[in-house]
Amino acid sequence: MTTVITVCDTCKSETTLTPDAPEKDGAKLATLIEAANQENSDVVVRRHSCLMGCSHGCNIAIQAPDKLTYVLGRFEPIEEAAKGIVEYATLHSQSALGQVPFKQWPQAIKGHFVSRIPTLTKAADQE
Repeated sequence: MTTVITVCDTCKSETTLTPDAPEKDGAKLATLIEAANQENSDVVVRRHSCLMGCSHGCNIAIQAPDKLTYVLGRFEPIEEAAKGIVEYATLHSQSALGQVPFKQWPQAIKGHFVSRIPTLTKAADQE
């Protein structure tokens, strides 16, 4: 089952708030994540405009069918963050429910979790 990293490519930080900024921080992070994920068949990267987490950009979501979804933010568009995101997404893809034990979390993603969203199929089954 493939895990998807959805990257907000419109996220801005104080460094890219000006209209003349050549590239938004979200787009920079997306490019770095795509590069870090090049040879990884367990994870797919997609870009999406605005994940509505503007107060804590750069934002990403890690998702897979029938697994927990995680939203993370407050990243700098740097290679270390991108590699940590891809490493965590790979662990997410290898887990049965999308849960990764804390001791396996890459350092680069610690402190960046915004929310955990239950699987839609589980919620739909309860109605």
